[in-house]
Amino acid sequence: MIIVRITMNALAEKRKEIMQTLLSIIEPTKNDRGCLSFHAFRNIEDKNGFDLVAEWKTREYLDQYIRSGRFSVLLGTKSLLSEPPQIEIHTISHSEGMETVNTVRGK
Repeated sequence: MIIVRITMNALAEKRKEIMQTLLSIIEPTKNDRGCLSFHAFRNIEDKNGFDLVAEWKTREYLDQYIRSGRFSVLLGTKSLLSEPPQIEIHTISHSEGMETVNTVRGK
């Protein structure tokens, strides 16, 4: 699994435009082949801060998305941002869940 996090800081006067752009790409991207999830979050401490977090089945599916028009739209928001977006791509080979928490806590 591949997890992508994109952090964006909007110019205060462009915050609404960033929100509209993000809202326009969320649902279509969720329907892309290989997309496991795609969510946008607003920073509760900084109303101009946004994060996109996406999970992709494979790197190949992510690469297809990176070459897509929707990703180009996302990159095109740079004029609405106070600084370039930060992009992190993480490859996950193993995941654990609540059973691990319960084991560690002795339950």
